[in-house]
Amino acid sequence: MVKRFSELSASAERVVDAAQRLIQQYGYNGFSYDDIAREIDIKKPSIHHHFRTKADLVHTIVQRYGDRFATLLRAIDQTGEDAPARLARYGELFAATYQQDRRLCVCGILGAEAAAMSPEVALEVRDFFQMNLDWLGKTILEGERAGLLRVRGSAEAQAYGLLSALEGAMMVGRGFGSDHSPALAGTTYVSNMLV
Repeated sequence: MVKRFSELSASAERVVDAAQRLIQQYGYNGFSYDDIAREIDIKKPSIHHHFRTKADLVHTIVQRYGDRFATLLRAIDQTGEDAPARLARYGELFAATYQQDRRLCVCGILGAEAAAMSPEVALEVRDFFQMNLDWLGKTILEGERAGLLRVRGSAEAQAYGLLSALEGAMMVGRGFGSDHSPALAGTTYVSNMLV
């Protein structure tokens, strides 16, 4: 049975933290329980005690990542800023992740490796993206209704484009070995919608 992130012991949370860093740096297939054990100096059976399988561990990571991201989206909404400012803050979330040793979004890198994951993890990844698309679509539509954004096509299509630009900017930036922030891609995308 997969553990909910809210049920984690301090030891299990250390495992999740280490595994998340490894996913963000190397992807789903780029790390093993041996790597986690070395990183946090515990024995491999201790990891299996908390998470029987890698799929169970990654499932917990994605749940936690999505929950934390949802909290950040609510915080952006609570600023009371207009839609373009909130969209800029959204781009800064990706920049903050990337600035940590060019780490990628957990769900971005896992989405690229979806064929290698369990159906449960793939579903959690899709849920993460859907949450983002819903938030972006709502925010873009609000900006259009306020006369601050000019939407070509649908708000949903623009949301998909913006999310893709930010996720892609992280991957391209890493491929180039660039420190350019993905927020630049987000800012450019949003500026093309400004009235």
